[in-house]
Amino acid sequence: MTDNLKVFSSGANTDLAKEICDHIEIPLSRLAISRFSNDNLFVQIQESVREKDVFVVQSLTHPASDNLMALLLTLDALRSASAKRITAVIPYYSYARSDKKDAPRISIAGRLIADLLKTAGADRVLTMDLHADSVHGFFSMPVDHLTAVPTLCDYFSRTLDLSRAVVVATDAGGAKRAGRFAERLKTSMAIIDKRRISDSDVKQGLVVGDVKGKDAIVFDDEISTGSTLVATVQTLENAGVKNIYVGATHPVLCGDAVANLRASHIAQVVVANTVHIPENKQFSRLKVLSVAALFSQAILRIHTGESVSALFT
Repeated sequence: MTDNLKVFSSGANTDLAKEICDHIEIPLSRLAISRFSNDNLFVQIQESVREKDVFVVQSLTHPASDNLMALLLTLDALRSASAKRITAVIPYYSYARSDKKDAPRISIAGRLIADLLKTAGADRVLTMDLHADSVHGFFSMPVDHLTAVPTLCDYFSRTLDLSRAVVVATDAGGAKRAGRFAERLKTSMAIIDKRRISDSDVKQGLVVGDVKGKDAIVFDDEISTGSTLVATVQTLENAGVKNIYVGATHPVLCGDAVANLRASHIAQVVVANTVHIPENKQFSRLKVLSVAALFSQAILRIHTGESVSALFT
């Protein structure tokens, strides 16, 4: 079943790619990425992919431009090497945050990158927890959209007493995601009124919902600078929350995020391994859950023509 299946990593999250291959019981396929003296990237596929079903794992995390270019060059090299079908596996699609024209004379980068992936040679995309569901529609190719919500919920169900828990959305825009989280945990939900002043400056106001004396589970799709979480924690503490836990899919952890989280009163931060977390960004209250098994099942289902959505039924 896996004779014609190959999985590559373009370098951003090789540990996840190797773990996916372990679940599928195939070796991670070989490619070389280097840099010319003029700083241009160079990608070479180091084994035959002719008439193979190929999957390339690459998260668009820091340095996002380099990792995006490495992915595009890998896709183009695979197409030139006569791969039968090429799937871009993008656990973290960072450009999903640029999903609308909310300022004059700007690019809707989420759509542009989707076009570039197709031009480079991708036949389909496999991703996880896009920042905005509308980004799915930017792609003119099949897209399978996975979610880490069941993985995170299963962990909280095993480790917390949910009888006094409430799921909190950091803003109205995240209410739909948090609602799915609360529905799976069978808890109530609250929403915080948030105003984003800039990329790293957030002002929060009232909590809509009953949180006093409860354990709050703050759910969001990603943790970037941590500014939203810091403001959320302060707001919840002022509202009388007992304990605060955080669940997020993508641990981007840029800027002062780790210092902000360490200094906060958050009991535990639970994330997925869609983004590689170096040792200097790990801390005792950070729990990383693997989504490799989920990606491996999705890859096998795509390879054999089975339903991917059936994984969540």
